Amino acid sequence: MNEFKLLIDGKLVAGAATLDVINPASEELLAVAPRADIAQLEEAIAAAKAAFPAWSAKPVRERGALLGRVADALEARKDEFARLLTREQGKPLSEAVWEITFSTDIIRYHAELDLPYEVLKDNATQKIVRQRMPLGVVAAIVPWNFPVVLLVLKLAPALLAGNTVVAKPAPTTPLTTLLFGEICEQVLPAGTLNIIVDNNDLGGALSSHPDVAKVAFTGSTTTGKKVMSGATSTLKRLTLELGGNDAAIVLDDVDPVEVAPKLLVAAMMNAGQLCLGAKRIYVHDSQYDRICEELGRLARELVVDDGLKQGTQMGPLQNRAQFEKVKGFLEDAKRNGKIVAGGEALGRKGYFIQPTIVRDIADDTRLVTEEQFGPVVPVLRYSDVDDAIARANNSEYGLAGTVWGTDLDRAFCVAAKIETGTVWINKFLDVSPDIPFGGAKQSGVGEELGREGLEAYTQAKIINMAK
Repeated sequence: MNEFKLLIDGKLVAGAATLDVINPASEELLAVAPRADIAQLEEAIAAAKAAFPAWSAKPVRERGALLGRVADALEARKDEFARLLTREQGKPLSEAVWEITFSTDIIRYHAELDLPYEVLKDNATQKIVRQRMPLGVVAAIVPWNFPVVLLVLKLAPALLAGNTVVAKPAPTTPLTTLLFGEICEQVLPAGTLNIIVDNNDLGGALSSHPDVAKVAFTGSTTTGKKVMSGATSTLKRLTLELGGNDAAIVLDDVDPVEVAPKLLVAAMMNAGQLCLGAKRIYVHDSQYDRICEELGRLARELVVDDGLKQGTQMGPLQNRAQFEKVKGFLEDAKRNGKIVAGGEALGRKGYFIQPTIVRDIADDTRLVTEEQFGPVVPVLRYSDVDDAIARANNSEYGLAGTVWGTDLDRAFCVAAKIETGTVWINKFLDVSPDIPFGGAKQSGVGEELGREGLEAYTQAKIINMAK
């Protein structure tokens, strides 16, 4: 086993305790990770606070150049990171390679950005300029479904803007974050980035700490509300990317054979553990039986296995708690709907669930109203598209959605009525570093990526000068 270390004040250090990390494909011990205590958390925050003046004083182009070196180092070790990611998270190796590659792209995109003064008004009597100032110490709290990409899309803009960071990965997937810390220890000034690992016991202290100026959190809506509550004492800035129960609306002019494979990918990517995944599929009466049939056939053909094995298309769920939760959704689906494919956990070691398609299920069942975060998707019938839109919008969530149809003008009109932060038409998960995303309703606060995402790590200051 590799020996993993925390990163505190530019040094790789042992934790006050340790934490077992389990391979979800085998349920066997993968590694022993260092676990921080409250004293080490305080050290990390103090180090970030002490590093802030010098880091924020560096010209933005110098900060960008250092981020570029981090991206180069990550790319050079892409295969090592991808294999470790598959072993700790469970996703197929091809998906892990995509995550590391996209993470590198995000860092490089931010490395080239600038934060120039913006002249808002300049005339004979006055000059008004907007300046973007860094905030201070940023807490970056990352979940277990995409531990690398959701880390760097916080770190890159935060650091480029001149902030320092304390990052906390999920306790079930800390290893790739700690490995990333080894890269940064060689490139970034001491204290600029600090990485601590906990057992879900230090998040409250981190997010409520008076020396933390902003919290960037990705995770469940329930935990996001706790983070928001903890931030109130000092009115911290927040970026929250929270849960989603994303709807796919399939119009009546699609080719079922053509659209079904795309719907399956949208529902089953990362074993359904994707905030932006298709969690509910609404299909017109005229296409309903055929699409259910196609989805069922494709689901039965998916190769479910250890993500490191050649040919694996879907891996296990990431942890036992999520495995047990999704088994509860399977029982709900059996009671209230008709199982087209799947419906069971695989009877072997590992947190494996069969890709499951459920039809003829009511809108008020758990599988439809809650976020399942697993490879179990309901397919719902509609006869009027306005009814489908209303049902899709009848949710406390509003992260993303998809519309599928041949008539693009019609599909656009449907997309315009969906109450989410992002809607894709005839595609899924088309994300790029320069396009912002964020959630509506209880799916989040603020935006990530793009210039908007960068500016979220700054305080706007207006300088108003008389002439």
